[in-house]
Amino acid sequence: MSRHSETKTYTSPDGTTTTTTTTTYFNSSSGIIPKTFHDFTSHFNEDPFSSDFFKKYVEDSGAIPSHGQIKKVKYKKQEQPSDLPDDFNLFVKPTEKVEYKTSACTGRKRAVLIGINYYHSEYQLRGCINDVSNIKNFITGNYGFEESNMKILTDEQLDPELIPTRENIIKAIKWLVHDPQANDSYFFHYSGHGGQVEDEAGDEEDGFDETIMPVDFMTNGQIIDDELHALMVAPLPKGVRLTVIFDCCHSGTVLDLPYIYSTRGVLKETNILALGGKSLLNAGFSYIKGDKNSAMNTLKELKNTAAEHQKLRRKNIETKGSPADVIMFSGCKDAQTSADAQEAGEATGAMSYALIKSLKANKNPTYQELLNSIRDVLKTKYAQKPQLSASHEMNMNDKFTM
Repeated sequence: MSRHSETKTYTSPDGTTTTTTTTTYFNSSSGIIPKTFHDFTSHFNEDPFSSDFFKKYVEDSGAIPSHGQIKKVKYKKQEQPSDLPDDFNLFVKPTEKVEYKTSACTGRKRAVLIGINYYHSEYQLRGCINDVSNIKNFITGNYGFEESNMKILTDEQLDPELIPTRENIIKAIKWLVHDPQANDSYFFHYSGHGGQVEDEAGDEEDGFDETIMPVDFMTNGQIIDDELHALMVAPLPKGVRLTVIFDCCHSGTVLDLPYIYSTRGVLKETNILALGGKSLLNAGFSYIKGDKNSAMNTLKELKNTAAEHQKLRRKNIETKGSPADVIMFSGCKDAQTSADAQEAGEATGAMSYALIKSLKANKNPTYQELLNSIRDVLKTKYAQKPQLSASHEMNMNDKFTM
């Protein structure tokens, strides 16, 4: 084993001098400390720019935590030491895990259904109000919901309280989740336009908040995912089910739920290679050209990017999880659009159509089966890939219910 020590001295503006010594140990068959990119990579037979190399020496080394290594916790205010300034508060991270509880869906049932065709505008759609009608008939006929316990907002109605404005949508959501009790089952369906705006809260990996667009979005604004989560998810306690369907563009994470599942029934991990694919390519070209410094700097930037994404993912799991039982199906990924389609001679949202068709074909699917079935219905005609996300870790082999 070889040792390398490096001492640095820092003088602050007030004249205080701080000296730190960093000691690094290297295991090397040659006993020589690698000092250059070439020396470092020569200790491996693998190509340092390959996915196998990255997986073996970065991902599998534990440098990037998996979902299973991340515990959902809340920070709690600690008893304050007497020597802290008045305007400082000390918070600590407890070790206990915040538990969730699923709903048996045997209690009260409520639903909010929203369909917006944006009549007489350049954004007009055709199938969103049909989606509301189809979904209403399906959940009343198959899942025990009653129209008397629904709020239905569409832009063809005459009652101004039932027009899907920003204000009315927010009121409907608050009604949906008010007075929650264990084993209640709530259902929310939105069919309309979805969008993206620049993320200002710093909680989005892609730098954009996902949105839904009320009929008056041009004058009163869109509703962003942070608002939807605060309104719809945050108020719910243990044992309450909320099932959500967003049939709109850019809807993959529109409810900001931290657990996203693949069609294989496992949690999706952040794809660091996809995030840094171009950076790795640039580093490879720089190295081939003999510009080792640029190659090393690019790899350092990739490492920092990976670390920041993992910190952000952990923050979202800690702050966007819930003790309630929240499950969402989206019409597509965040970067995709959802089709306003024509199916069986009727204008309809492609996602709403695929959901109903799948549940009619198999009335008792697992979550994994339902997600795969929805995708199978769509893939022959549409590029969109619906997503399943949850407020908690889930068993994708459990039976779908609501």
